[in-house]
Amino acid sequence: QVQLVESGGRLVQAGGSLRLSCEASGRTFSNYAMGWFRQAPGKEREFVAAISWSGDTSHYADSVKGRFTVSRDNAENTLYLQMNKLKPEDTAVYYCAATYGSGWFQNEDDYDYWGQGTQVTVSP
Repeated sequence: QVQLVESGGRLVQAGGSLRLSCEASGRTFSNYAMGWFRQAPGKEREFVAAISWSGDTSHYADSVKGRFTVSRDNAENTLYLQMNKLKPEDTAVYYCAATYGSGWFQNEDDYDYWGQGTQVTVSP
């Protein structure tokens, strides 16, 4: 089992920045590919970003490309999402997810473990 705990979500003004963290425990963090997803009110959960187990490859949704950066610190068992130039449409609950193996994964069905989520609210 892998336990994931997100933090860092809060209310921020449009144009601002936030850094989300996802702390992992339970298994060897560096063996797992990681992803960020988000779910806005009334909408389905959607892919945001993914990163390989080593951190050498990553992938982003078009809606966040150039504004968000995913990274990981395997020594600290922590995944990050740096979010810049935030927009009101970025308002959502943000989830981190883990799946065993290399590469990166965009489909939420590929992930086995999920955190509880952290709320990000961007005001106009």
